Amino acid sequence: VCLHTGSAQWAPIPAPDTPFETITTLFPVNGLVACADMLWSGIPLRFPRLNITLAEGGLGWAAMLADRADFVLAHSGSGREGGSWKGDLLPSEVLRRNFWFCSIDDPHAFGALDAIGADRILVESDYPHADSTWPDTQQVVARNVAGLSAPDAARITHGNAAGLFRHPLPDEGWLITA
Repeated sequence: VCLHTGSAQWAPIPAPDTPFETITTLFPVNGLVACADMLWSGIPLRFPRLNITLAEGGLGWAAMLADRADFVLAHSGSGREGGSWKGDLLPSEVLRRNFWFCSIDDPHAFGALDAIGADRILVESDYPHADSTWPDTQQVVARNVAGLSAPDAARITHGNAAGLFRHPLPDEGWLITA
């Protein structure tokens, strides 16, 4: 299931005189809300093999959501007894098992890979929208993965998408690296 950043049940509504850039800046909040909605709905617990991809939702909030959801489960009044969470896994574990996160340009988020795993991240360009990384997508991706190991960079740049969408990669030699 691919959810667009606008798939949330709720989205922040800025003041009427807010500049357009504010709305674009808040797009990742929509991804966070859509992910939290889906996580707490119980659907990923009932369907453990379901893959949920959050397109154009950003990445920087994912580690915070993993931490916060685990905290809420452990500390909220509902907790595990009588609450909506019916699984043996922690919410952060379900995020790492069922969810895929997409990054247009989240350079600082790549430093928190341990929270969700390099095997759950995809890159995207958002072409042809105004906030697209095109025509500089190659440079943006190279900058974002520069501090990662070669295997993690390969997973994030193409391997994860090929596996998730069951799209075979070309024979060896197709990828040219600098």
